[in-house]
Amino acid sequence: MTDENKPITPEIVEDDNGNKEGQLVQQIIKPEILYLIPITGRPHLPAQVQPLIISKERWEETLQKASKDSKNLLGISYVKEVKGKYVYKQDFPEVGCIVRMLNIVDVQGNIQFIAQGLERFRIKRFLSDNPPFVAQVEYFEKTKENENELKAYAIAIINAIKQLLSLNPLYSEEVRQYLGMFSPDQPSPLTDFAAGITTASGDELQEILELESIIERMEKVMMLLQKEIEIAKLQTKIQKDVNTQVDENKRKFFLKEQLKAIQKELGLLKDDKTSDVDKFKEKFEKLDPPEHVVKRFDEEIEKLSVLETGSSEYGVTRNYLDWITSFPWGVYSKDNIDIKRAEKILDRDHSGLTDVKERIIEFFAAGIYKKDISGSIILFVGPPGVGKTSIGKSIAEALGRKFYRFSLGGMRDEAEIKGHRRTYVGALPGRLVQALKDTRVANPVIMLDEVDKIGASYQGDPASALLEVLDPEQNAEFLDHYMDLRIDLSKVLFICTANQLDTIPRPLLDRMDRINLSGYITEEKVLIARKHLWPRLLRRNRLTSKVITITDPTIRCLIEGFAREAGVRNLEKLLNKIIRKSIVTILKEKKDKIRINIKSLEDLLGPPVFKYEKQMAGIGVVTGLAWTRLGGATLPIEAVRVHEKNPGFKLTGKLGDVMQESAAIAYSHVRANLASFKIDKKYFDNAFIHIHVPEGATPKDGPSAGITIATALVSLATGKLLRQGLAMTGEITLTGKVLPVGGIKEKIIAARRSGVRDIILPEGCVPDFKKLPGHIKEGITFYFAKKYTDVFKAAFF
Repeated sequence: MTDENKPITPEIVEDDNGNKEGQLVQQIIKPEILYLIPITGRPHLPAQVQPLIISKERWEETLQKASKDSKNLLGISYVKEVKGKYVYKQDFPEVGCIVRMLNIVDVQGNIQFIAQGLERFRIKRFLSDNPPFVAQVEYFEKTKENENELKAYAIAIINAIKQLLSLNPLYSEEVRQYLGMFSPDQPSPLTDFAAGITTASGDELQEILELESIIERMEKVMMLLQKEIEIAKLQTKIQKDVNTQVDENKRKFFLKEQLKAIQKELGLLKDDKTSDVDKFKEKFEKLDPPEHVVKRFDEEIEKLSVLETGSSEYGVTRNYLDWITSFPWGVYSKDNIDIKRAEKILDRDHSGLTDVKERIIEFFAAGIYKKDISGSIILFVGPPGVGKTSIGKSIAEALGRKFYRFSLGGMRDEAEIKGHRRTYVGALPGRLVQALKDTRVANPVIMLDEVDKIGASYQGDPASALLEVLDPEQNAEFLDHYMDLRIDLSKVLFICTANQLDTIPRPLLDRMDRINLSGYITEEKVLIARKHLWPRLLRRNRLTSKVITITDPTIRCLIEGFAREAGVRNLEKLLNKIIRKSIVTILKEKKDKIRINIKSLEDLLGPPVFKYEKQMAGIGVVTGLAWTRLGGATLPIEAVRVHEKNPGFKLTGKLGDVMQESAAIAYSHVRANLASFKIDKKYFDNAFIHIHVPEGATPKDGPSAGITIATALVSLATGKLLRQGLAMTGEITLTGKVLPVGGIKEKIIAARRSGVRDIILPEGCVPDFKKLPGHIKEGITFYFAKKYTDVFKAAFF
């Protein structure tokens, strides 16, 4: 029989601590030279017997030499982490465990053997730098310890192990039997065995391996055992609680099943199908549906009654009936129309917008007179942040109706409007049917936001689908593809919002009553900030006006220096930023209150984004007025003579086709009427003129700069300066007529922001001009031109 297969024979020997151990340790010769291999995970302890698997490719030579030279004795050292591909001698700890290798076999490219832990060793020095690692070692000397204390600790460890084994079912019966081989007279192997059965980390076990004093080892092992016992108790408690809950659920389940069986025998319980049918009939009786809906409901209920509950068709039919019975057929909220109350709500929620409020009150008045507010589709058009959505909410509150909003921006599938057909898996009704279901009335206020941003794709054109919805002559019989029933939308008040009209299809635009929201002037913004924005932001941050205060001049400075846009959205963001920074100051400096003034504004927000700039002035320089999707803007135009080599002109400033044509018309009109403008007849014969519109990165287009370009050319050719503070807008024809243009309100607001005192407008814009509120026109002198000669007289005389 070879050494590998020789059984362990009990012999009475003394270990390194003078203890007699007769059952686990063989008589060994302690070699001074050992072959070493590293292991990871956990260190091997004396008194442990366990299988090890190591790499054959890397450690086969080491094992062969250990078997041959050291009689199957091998040194095992714990390495916490192998950095890189190889192990170096510096990675080995000072203390390891000598083991006897038993039953060495090859297993799929690895070597497996049973390692019988024998004794601790300490490395004195390495005799090789590369594998196979060979080291000169020494063994722990005997230590004198109190035998009574050792015995007490040993008994405590045995009791703790027994308690742990009783609590944790994971320990096998072999472990319990193995424990019986130890006695209190064997403290060293008992301690190592106890440490080995815990879940302690490798570092903790290595620390125990390196201790020379048995009592110190026992103290640490007792702490580990107590920790394991606490974990086992907690695990047992958790398992007990889970089992109790599971047993309770089983008990309830069986009782419910028994109750169902008894109720079914007595005729007190309905099956799922009967319950569904009765539920739908009960819901449908509370509605007032038209006859064609009643007929469809009866057909679907009859179908549901004969279908099996497990079939897919049953689920489809059940969902369809759920939608039919959830739709508010014949359920209308009563309108609470009161002109004075409506005015109070609009004034409470919105400052400024006088013309818009008047239009809304007119709309209410017409509804009161005919006792019905229906058949109207309102479209609010204006720049971002002017209050389009909030006005819609105020209208719903003034009417006493439910309000529902959904955005059309980016919508590309017409099924979002008209629903999916029921043949598709996961089909649903359109957003309009869902809106009526959610509001539970058939006459809510529905806001279709961002109607100018509808898309189109291969899935259809939602804008075309809206034609039926927003046509008072057609929406009384709107057909949703999922419901497949005619639905009356004529009682719904639709409110649409848009930033521009260019992208709205003309047939859709013709169906709407348009109301323009041009934007706010500085005085209106100050009032909005004081009455609405600032109090709302204080409430949102749980503050009061006593803690943070801001003066009206500061708000005006904020608007003129940081928030000149048409709306107030950016103004609200800036006010919120001021509050956040003020809160930081209060917390850091322990202040009770803080006051925001003009001086502190720059510290909080930095230098102003907009600075007061004088109008561009000089010969050939004229200020025009333009309309953009974000409101009005001033548009300076410059003209200079470049040379006299050949006649003509060129345009710069990223101008669109229409604006380039306007420049050509203005140039031709001025050249054709030199005498009228007192220009030298030979001036344009050789002059090459460059016309530029600043802010060259911004695209510009439209006919309204026609009279502005013509005036710049006249100023250049005559050498005359225009009067200060003058701006103009209007389209010019070849014969000199001045045609009306749009966006008058927005342009006048922009002119006020820039300090313009005189404005020239086309005579055709007089009707629009008369509709403007007085505070917008206040402080500005207006000139109306029918022909360009009127512009010439107003600009130069």
